[in-house]
Amino acid sequence: MASRLYAWARWMVRRRRWVIATWILLLAVVGGLGATLSGKTSTQFTIPGVEAQEAQDLLKEKFPPAAGGVVRIVVAAPEGKTVTDPEQRKALDGVLREAAAVEGVIDVSRPAEAGAVSSDRTIAYADVRFRDEAPEVTEEAKEELAATVEPLRDTGMQVELGGSAMLPQTEAGGPAELVGVVIAFVVLAVTLGSVVAAGLPLLTALLGVAVGVLGTMFVSRFVEMTGTATVLALMIGLAVGIDYALFVISRHREQLADPDTDWEESIARATATAGSAVVFAGTTVVIALAALAITGIPFLTIMGLAGAVTVLIAVLVAVSLLPAVLGVFGERMRPRHPRRKGGRENRAPGSWGLAWARGVTRTPAVVLVAGVLGLLALALPAKDLRLGLPSYASQPESSTQHKSFDLLTEGFGPGFNATLITVVDTEGIPRGERQGAVTQLRGALVADGNVAAVSPPVTAPSGGVVVMAVMPKSSPDAEATTDLVHRMRDRAPEIADAGGALYVTGQTAMAIDVADKLGDALPLFLGVIVLLALVLLAIAFRSVLVPLKAALGFLLSVGASLGASVWVFQEGHLNGLLDVAAVGPVTSFLPILLTGVLFGLAMDYEVFLVSRMREHYEHSKDPAEAIARGVSSSAHVIVAAALIMVAVFGGFVFNEDPIVKAIGFSLAFGVFVDAFVVRMTLVPAAMALLGRRAWSMPRRLDRILPDVDIEGARLPAPAGRATGPEAEEEAPHREPAARV
Repeated sequence: MASRLYAWARWMVRRRRWVIATWILLLAVVGGLGATLSGKTSTQFTIPGVEAQEAQDLLKEKFPPAAGGVVRIVVAAPEGKTVTDPEQRKALDGVLREAAAVEGVIDVSRPAEAGAVSSDRTIAYADVRFRDEAPEVTEEAKEELAATVEPLRDTGMQVELGGSAMLPQTEAGGPAELVGVVIAFVVLAVTLGSVVAAGLPLLTALLGVAVGVLGTMFVSRFVEMTGTATVLALMIGLAVGIDYALFVISRHREQLADPDTDWEESIARATATAGSAVVFAGTTVVIALAALAITGIPFLTIMGLAGAVTVLIAVLVAVSLLPAVLGVFGERMRPRHPRRKGGRENRAPGSWGLAWARGVTRTPAVVLVAGVLGLLALALPAKDLRLGLPSYASQPESSTQHKSFDLLTEGFGPGFNATLITVVDTEGIPRGERQGAVTQLRGALVADGNVAAVSPPVTAPSGGVVVMAVMPKSSPDAEATTDLVHRMRDRAPEIADAGGALYVTGQTAMAIDVADKLGDALPLFLGVIVLLALVLLAIAFRSVLVPLKAALGFLLSVGASLGASVWVFQEGHLNGLLDVAAVGPVTSFLPILLTGVLFGLAMDYEVFLVSRMREHYEHSKDPAEAIARGVSSSAHVIVAAALIMVAVFGGFVFNEDPIVKAIGFSLAFGVFVDAFVVRMTLVPAAMALLGRRAWSMPRRLDRILPDVDIEGARLPAPAGRATGPEAEEEAPHREPAARV
């Protein structure tokens, strides 16, 4: 691999103007398509085949009005008044008449007639039902409806909007995310010792991310995807794009510190060595994200593919655009104070990385046991992990969705926001027995200890479907509500024996079904990821023990990150600091997403760290010295790369969307733990205990696995700085001035 990338990089450098122009043209074309022909992203996380979705499909076919999206207008009377006072009632009736005229609305309920007034008559609600399903209700219609209710505020009433059609769009790119980019620039400037050099990774990463994200927006025109898919592509693409460029530029400047090194030779060699690690590590990220498709869950598959394509673009940028850009800067990338020949080896013993490595390997068993126990302690809260989707209680406290949730809870009890829809398909039941079967079912539901109320049965015009709303006593995120859904579904055999079918749906039931499906898919996905790690690292390092050690470290990182997520989002710690509006289950697809993304990023650091160890081991055959030198030569880059990722992911923690917030926190925490505890601490300790055995490989297995050279062992000997007429002819722009 290294030899091919070496030749590839030279080709890129010598045709740098064409390469840069091609990338700019690609950005212009993809950007134009993404900006002008993007599709509409969904706010719904649904899975075909689960019971809640089957019920929605049945309603759409046989009882379309019941399947339409709802905007719930929630009103609270001014202090000292009620919503049934003449002035308030008159204003509300007028607004509801206007709401009925909004395009797409097919029905508007009246609070007094529907029993939608609280017992103290201070809070009421009206449901505005649309013809289209919730994801299809247009923003224009919702904005028109929001404008329609404004006169109610003139009477002193509080007015908030909720309902299935009011799920907010996921967005990114706010001030908090920009802070992460600024921190990344500072880290780059300190690490590379140059403002110009620090700007290059940001420049190339932003170009790659722009191509990936805008391309994803264009694809959304043809494929249904959630807004989270675009945010995930931005989040991961930006982090790995900066890191991959950092790895190559850092190696390039390290080589240029030798005044005898030709800058073109250095670009080619940096792309061949660090670039090989980038390609290998990037491939693991791409495969891990694409492997989300094995879950069989469409929205998760799309999210994984969107992230995978963006990472693939980041890899291509690092090994094509970046060498070309480095070629433009040429000699100006050389450090201001190049070392004298042999200076690197003389300065190495004083480096902090070398001191850290020798400190860790002085008592490796103690370090390993302490580190593992510490990570297991962090992972301990994960034993109580509960999965779900955020309710409106998780939206920012200033949002109308959160306020409507609070008002309904205050007026009608915590279970009102968890209302479940029971759908009975009665077509197979003899007509004379239908009413009896439904009445018996309703009686059983009313008798359940966690049911506050059951609405009267509503029959579809065709007569084949009956719908009842069931209000629990517990909140949407409570475990008791999940148990109630399962008990309701346990009644299905009774209806089936009569010839019908029973379904339970609604937002709460859908969230439960999605969580169950994703929970079942997690073990399979985790097994595939661990197996993938073993195979890829065995190919990379010609070793059996190194991949086993890496996989175990990865599992510790995932466990610690999940434990921290449970501690924060499910148990409610640090809520004020992180601006978490309400505690609740962990986002249902977070464990699988975290596993895939963190696997790829963990393998990044494993490859960059262990490849330098192997590079030194190939020269010295001394395992202890290889560990020390490998950590010394890669520590500053890995630390900088990890800080950049933590900063980028951490910026998304302050996004208002609860799902994005949870993803940003878990990835930031996971990367921090994996880089600083697992890779920089546990890996050197484990390698010290393994000694020469770390690099052993059974002969039969060694013959089967392909030989991938990512350390550049078969590269030609380094060429000196070109001089004379030939050098001028090949690179007339090389000037020794303006070093950075």
